[in-house]
Amino acid sequence: MNNKRPLYFSIFLAGAAALAASASAMARVDIGVSLGVPAPVVVAPAPVVVAPAPVVVAPPPPAYIAPPPPVVYRPGPPVYVAPAVVVGWHGDRYWDGRRWYDRREYHAWHHHDDYYRR
Repeated sequence: MNNKRPLYFSIFLAGAAALAASASAMARVDIGVSLGVPAPVVVAPAPVVVAPAPVVVAPPPPAYIAPPPPVVYRPGPPVYVAPAVVVGWHGDRYWDGRRWYDRREYHAWHHHDDYYRR
């Protein structure tokens, strides 16, 4: 196996020498004549001057708006509330929903005579 290595190396060197010889055989001298066409001339356009916007702009005409109608406060409808009727004893008097009674009158009217007999 070691005998084949110098053989491969020598084949490689022969190929490289053949490539170098063929490249030098292709060398030549070229002479060329050309006529030049001038490039187009591009000229910058003339500057355009525009007047600046005015500094002060007139305000639009004033718009008049009618004032809102006046606010009118009126009292609400009256509220009628029946008085609370509390039937019964209020201190030393009795209310039956129509009139006040004294203790003696109440017992006389309602026939509670036995109340005082005790």
